[in-house]
Amino acid sequence: MSARRRKFWGWGYEDDTVPAEELAWFEQAWSKLLGVKKFDVTPPPRIEEITLRAPRISPPAGLSAICTSDKWDRLFHTYGKSGAEGARAMLRDFANPPDVIAYPRNETDIVDLLDWCNSIGAAAIPFGGGSGVVGGIEAPRGERYRGAVTISLRNLNQVLEIDKTSQAARVQAGVLGPSLEQQLKPSGLTLRFFLQAWEFSSLGGWIATRAGGHFSTLYTHIDDHVEALRVVTPSGVLESRRLPASGAGPSPDRMFIGSEGTLGIITEAWVRLHRRPTFRASTTVRFKDFYKAADAVRAITQAGLYPANCRLVEAAEAAFTEAGDGRHDLLVLSFESGDHPLEPWMKRALELCADYGGEYDKDALTQKDSQRSGPAGAWRDKFLRGPYYREHQIARGVMRDTVETAITWDRFKDLHANVKAAGLRAIKEVTGRNGSMTCRFTHVYPDGPAPYFTWHAFGDKAKLPEQFTEIRALTSDAMLNCGGTITHHHAIGRVHRPWYDRQRPELFAKALSAAKQALDPKSILNPGVLIDPQ
Repeated sequence: MSARRRKFWGWGYEDDTVPAEELAWFEQAWSKLLGVKKFDVTPPPRIEEITLRAPRISPPAGLSAICTSDKWDRLFHTYGKSGAEGARAMLRDFANPPDVIAYPRNETDIVDLLDWCNSIGAAAIPFGGGSGVVGGIEAPRGERYRGAVTISLRNLNQVLEIDKTSQAARVQAGVLGPSLEQQLKPSGLTLRFFLQAWEFSSLGGWIATRAGGHFSTLYTHIDDHVEALRVVTPSGVLESRRLPASGAGPSPDRMFIGSEGTLGIITEAWVRLHRRPTFRASTTVRFKDFYKAADAVRAITQAGLYPANCRLVEAAEAAFTEAGDGRHDLLVLSFESGDHPLEPWMKRALELCADYGGEYDKDALTQKDSQRSGPAGAWRDKFLRGPYYREHQIARGVMRDTVETAITWDRFKDLHANVKAAGLRAIKEVTGRNGSMTCRFTHVYPDGPAPYFTWHAFGDKAKLPEQFTEIRALTSDAMLNCGGTITHHHAIGRVHRPWYDRQRPELFAKALSAAKQALDPKSILNPGVLIDPQ
């Protein structure tokens, strides 16, 4: 076990702290935003305050060396990192922990663990970094399963092979973002798949949940980086052929990308890499009209320029993070390449922005690392630090959460207006107080954006889990009713399941159930996620 332990109630390590001055700034910002004069602060839970139910199962002697029912291990693997899960942790509610935590050393251990779960009727829950926000790693409730075994892939954490000629690498699925990049660095190549949870999320988790990285265009999802997969299922081991592309029937990789641990446990992946960028061009463009700004983004994406960053932030969100003046929407625009200068691409993108009223600081174009300074840097810093604030928000009764979707350009305005209106109504209905909701684009495509709605509310600390859930449900209804997807890059889990059932074609659900039956006949893998147990 690492010398540093992760928090079982929040983000980061137990010795991680938010500096007092930083926390004071945010407390003032929350107070101003929500009209709360003084916050009552609940202290974080201590391990000795919590009583867990006794484990319902015990591993056989042959697996005891890689299994534990230690209290901290069970607490840490009970929840992901959503607001509702964090609120339950702050209430000391750990009523449904996994019974056993397994740390396999290799594929043979995983096969043996699945065989054991199959033989006794226990649920098997794959676990990467635990950063999910949709309830995708929780133990199933009810009496169907004798117990729950969480299978952590933390020991499968190596880059096994690098093909510099093809710019790809064979990587074990349990590797976390920082370790992956550190191992790739001597090769001069990078996956460059950076997401807000990068520090504590794994390659296998990204693939299983169809995560979205930092690229705003072109290489948006992990799908775009997967070259081949190796998966252990209760019915056997499956390995796809490594190819740049193939027209040979439906893709086996696509079957497991986004499967959320329901069809098998991803153990290895060949992933496509990039040259480390040596050329960059960045600036921030200001707009006085959000819809005009959206039109500019659409023009950029349809011009085939493929900026690495094309994040549009509403004026109110920019002002909250001190990245803007509250009057202008901000477009954080950047290009990067490991091969060539980027001035012509940036010049054309700015011409398109100007067509829609965009203004920018010409000096920023010549500044080194301009994406890390000025308005773009201010917003970036607050965004990356966001997970560390969550426990402090919840401790004060402050709810902050997001709902994100994707929609075609022709329907964006209707979705934007309706989701914001529904979100604000939901906050008022659930909490009895006004809150806030802002929108930004995280990823954009020629045929539509991925709007990401962030909301703040002040709730009842004794009811926060339910209030988080109710507000999310009402805004999710609005997203789906306007033709959007229930999620762009945060998976389904158990949180999004009702809307996923509405969104997917019924005949596809039957096909997915058939695949589940073939690969996992006893439905032990992550039951309740994506489809019901058979």
